[in-house]
Order: sequence, then structure tokens, then C-alpha cells
Amino acid sequence: MHLEPANTAVVVVDMQNGFCHPDGTLYAPGSEAVIEPVATLVERAREAGAQVIFTRDVHPPEQFDEAYYYNEFEQWGEHVLEDSWEAEIVEELAVLEDDHVVEKHTYDAFYNTELEGWLNARGIRDLVICGTLANVCVLHTGGSAGLRDFRPLLVEDCIGSIEDEHREYALEHAEWLFGEVVDGDDLEFGSG
Repeated sequence: MHLEPANTAVVVVDMQNGFCHPDGTLYAPGSEAVIEPVATLVERAREAGAQVIFTRDVHPPEQFDEAYYYNEFEQWGEHVLEDSWEAEIVEELAVLEDDHVVEKHTYDAFYNTELEGWLNARGIRDLVICGTLANVCVLHTGGSAGLRDFRPLLVEDCIGSIEDEHREYALEHAEWLFGEVVDGDDLEFGSG
């Protein structure tokens, strides 16, 4: 699959210490396992001139104090608190000056962030989505991208999960409803 770098961004979802490092509160071995393939994908995209975007799930400690219904701390416990080591991107995925970082406070990287406007201002239409967790932030960000008329391409071998079944469900759901599922080796950045 050929992608034009000027119109493409690789969106690296939540590859943070809290999810990917063994000392993280919500560590999942499946998230750690995709660090290397994600790093390879990011390197290939950068070399071709495609944009790289990192999302960071970040929660102020008081975020859910006045929550009526939506409360991630009830679901997951406190995690990736603002200004914590857990909230930082894993060291294997260095964020460079030309990369864009989106801080989000929900599962969806488009919800109450500048991401949509940032992409539109740069003419980016194709979003190569990788990261973690498959059935949570990857799925919700990909679905939100599709609803906004971006083309979500979920990279099967670069998406982490807690359980293999969660990943399989998320990818099947994404392909059926709003996007495409691809293998990282099948992506070519450049005219074809």
C-alpha cells in the first residue's frame, strides 16, 4: 500500500510508561511487545517525510472528582497522572522536534483536543494508527478519525493489547465499520 508522505501521519497512541513498562500501573506485556515494531514504523515514516504524532493519555488527579458517569479511575484506578513518570512516552520512542504531541484526557485523541484542526491545516488525510490499547484508545481514536472523514489505517503488528482476543475484536470491528487493517511491512511511504 502506497502512502503519500505529505498527506500522511503516523499516530502513535499512548505508548507510555504506565502502559508499556513493567513498572507501570496498567502495564500489559502486549503493549511492551509492540515498542520495537512501532519504533521501526516511526523511523520509516520520518525518513519518508511523513508526520509523526504521539498521543499521551494524561489525567489531572482531580479530573473525575465531579464526574456524573464517565470516570476512568473507577474503571482502571488512578493512572498516567499529570506530570508523572507513567505519563511519559517510553524512552525507546524518542519524540523529536518535528513530531506533534497531543495530550488527551479520554480514550479518543480527537475529543476536546486540537488534533482535527491540526491535521486539516496540514492537508493530512491518511492516518496510520498504532500503539495501545487495541480495544480502548486505539479503537476509539480510529473510529473518531473515520467519523471525521480521515482514512484510518490500523497497523496490525504495531498495536498492543491486554489480551489477544481484545486485539482481534478491535481490528475486526475497525475493518468492518470504519477503517482498514494493514500489516506494517505492506506500507510504503512514497508515490507508487
